[in-house]
Amino acid sequence: MSDNQNINQTLLKNFREEVTRSMLLYKFALDEISTKVNILQEEFQLIHEYNPIEHVNTRIKSPKSILNKLRKRNLPLSLQSIQENIHDIAGIRIICSFVSDIYHISNMIQSQEDIEVVEIKDYIKNPKPNGYQSLHIIMKIPVFMTYGEEHVFVEMQIRTIAMDFWASLEHKIYYKYNKKVPTHITDELKEAADAAAHLDRKMEKLNKEISLFKDASLDDDDEAFDHQNDLEQLLFEEIEKVGLHYKQ
Repeated sequence: MSDNQNINQTLLKNFREEVTRSMLLYKFALDEISTKVNILQEEFQLIHEYNPIEHVNTRIKSPKSILNKLRKRNLPLSLQSIQENIHDIAGIRIICSFVSDIYHISNMIQSQEDIEVVEIKDYIKNPKPNGYQSLHIIMKIPVFMTYGEEHVFVEMQIRTIAMDFWASLEHKIYYKYNKKVPTHITDELKEAADAAAHLDRKMEKLNKEISLFKDASLDDDDEAFDHQNDLEQLLFEEIEKVGLHYKQ
């Protein structure tokens, strides 16, 4: 094997290692933010007895999608260019029950000291022309590797069930028509987006009314009880909820 071939093999090996390390960073960043979201979910469920998060999805962009984005933006096809310019390679999507939940979760995530918020795009207050609604947050997540600390870009999308349903179908329709959707269909999609937004507003209103009714009922049922026995039973129930064991 010639010296040039040896050099090419070494360069190729080094490049592969860099790509692997880079993709691992995005995976680990998603692991970190997923853990944070899971903790919030458990706290809501166990302490507040209400979980605003319906479900959570994560994904890492495919190499083809990353390269297409670089070409579309006329950026250099290099690992450095990817790391500096493509901020949505790692993505997490949080689906909520109500619009108010979106901002509640967003505030809690942003308040965590080790998260650096880079950019916020609020497509709920300012929907896209096609009707798309969602809250997008570009953030940096610290990842601790054997060689040191890295800060990795992650895109978080937070939306309601109705928003997610519409976005999912709109995405499928655009790919079915190879992104050349007839005008009458885009018009109907916009109408459907408006209907989804109206549904979110209606459900938000109903949820507030139910919460007020529940609070009033709790006030009416405020009765005296045996503190010693009831508190002891309550404590045991809560311990069992979180999966801990105790000795009597």
